[in-house]
Formats: sequence, structure tokens, C-alpha cells
Amino acid sequence: MVDKKVVRVVSCLLLTFFIIVLMDLQLRLRRRPPPPPHWSPASPLQLGDIFIAVKTTGKFHQTRLALLLDTWVSKTKEQTYIFTDMADEVLVSKGYNIIVTSCPPEHSHQALSCKMASEYDYFMASGKKWLCHVDDDNYLNPAALLSLLSKFPQDSDIYVGKPSLDRPMKAQELLEGNKTREVEFWFATGGAGFCLSRRLAEKMAPWASGPQFERVSASIRLPDDCTVGFIVERKLGVRMVHSPVFHSHLEDLLLLTHSAMLHQVTLSYGLFENKMNSIDIKGPFSKERDPSRFMTVHCLLYPLTSWCP
Repeated sequence: MVDKKVVRVVSCLLLTFFIIVLMDLQLRLRRRPPPPPHWSPASPLQLGDIFIAVKTTGKFHQTRLALLLDTWVSKTKEQTYIFTDMADEVLVSKGYNIIVTSCPPEHSHQALSCKMASEYDYFMASGKKWLCHVDDDNYLNPAALLSLLSKFPQDSDIYVGKPSLDRPMKAQELLEGNKTREVEFWFATGGAGFCLSRRLAEKMAPWASGPQFERVSASIRLPDDCTVGFIVERKLGVRMVHSPVFHSHLEDLLLLTHSAMLHQVTLSYGLFENKMNSIDIKGPFSKERDPSRFMTVHCLLYPLTSWCP
């Protein structure tokens, strides 16, 4: 009899303890604050989030630009916007995003800054997350670009590229009263390409929107890429992120190793110290057939391309 009473008491105590624990758990769940009303996990960056701007001129439509259209632009057609100074109905009829600016077809500071101003304004109107600028002698690797930009926190002030100098640029800024002052800043060379986050681009508006960009460029007497660096570093106090995966023809491209070549964001080609400067990579095309080596790189990245051997 005693054993049965003990069992009953123990059972009642366990049941009571279980009920208390259950009630405490329910109270804790009720007190937990609800998630923020607009909270949602950050979505991964996609190619559609990037506004890729290519700066060119009419005389290069059939040469430099045609090479880009046959290679990497074929993979980024919807995201790529071509800024030029000459209408081209053939390209428009093929569905390319052609922006015909009112800029002069020259390689002057004013002409270059005019096109960069147009790139900025079109990007701001696009609502996209990143502006990435390249020249018409750049090969852009979309996968490498996505990989690079995905490493940066969203909604941050980012200006990333590669300087062509081993020291900051020095310039004389023109002030009111015809006075000047020396300024110093880093800039990413446009010949290698660079990217700006939307948050930073929005802060640049007082010096970059509409006619302001060209005015600032004239005040420091420097071209478009220098002007971007001046606005970001001097006006906003944001430091440029130096990245080794952007490349221009102003560096010795033969130094790029074969193993690293396909992981670079941009490549280039052109004259350097009076010699043809391009990457040294083996592939299906000879240097005579493919002096830029862009076709060779493209076939290594996309071997199923119709014209690849």
C-alpha cells in the first residue's frame, strides 16, 4: 500500500512539474518580440542588379565594339549599356542598349567627362545596385564581377577599381576668385574599369548629376576617371578600394599568370611602350587572328560558343 501511495505522489509531482514547464514555455513564446515588419533576408546579388556601362565612339563601332559584342557582351546583353556619340541603327535593331549622347567624338577631357556624366545619370534612373564602367578595349568576366561585388556589404559606400599610378593623383582645384589649392586623391583608371555602389553614387549627386560632373572635371582640369576619384575621396571622404583584378593596357599584361587570367574581372589590350600589349594565353586562335586575345579567353570561359573551334 505504501509503495502505491509513493508512486501516486511521484506521478502527481511529475505531472505538476510538466504542466508548469509547459505554461512557462508558452509565456516565453508570447513575450518574444515579433520580427521587424519589413525584415527579409538579403537576396544574393545578381547580374541584373548591375548597370554595365561601356564607353565608346562612332569610329570604333565596327572594330573595338564589335569584338566586345561578339564576346562578353553576348553574355550580358540586357545589363550592358553602350554610351557613344554616333547613332547606329544596325546595333539598335539587334536589341543592344545604345545610348547616343550629345558628347563630341573626341578624346578630350570635356568629351570623356560628358559621357561619364551620361553614364551616371542613366544609372541613377535605372534603380540598379551597382554602376560598373568599362572602356571599349576591356574584356569583362561577368562571373568574376559578381564574385567580387558579392563580397561587399549591401548598402555600403564602395568605389572599387585599380589605379594606374603608384601614388595618389595631385591636382590644382580651381576655387572662387580665381584661386587654386592643391588636392591629392586616388582614382581608379577608367581603362581598367571600376564600380560604384548605389549608396555612394547617391551621395555623389551634388557633384555628379546633370551638368555638375563636367563642371567639377573642369575645376580640376582632369578627365572623367580622375573626376570620379576626386568626388569620392575629396568631397565625400570615402576611400577607394584598390583591387588587383582590374586591368588596363597601361600595365604589363604579360605578367598575368595563366592560372589567374580567367578569374580577373577585366582584361585589356593596346599599345604599351610602343609595343602591342596583351595577355599571353594559349588557345584556339593565333595572335594574328586574335591580337587582343579576347576571343581566346572567351572560348576558354564559354567553350560552347558557336564560333569557338
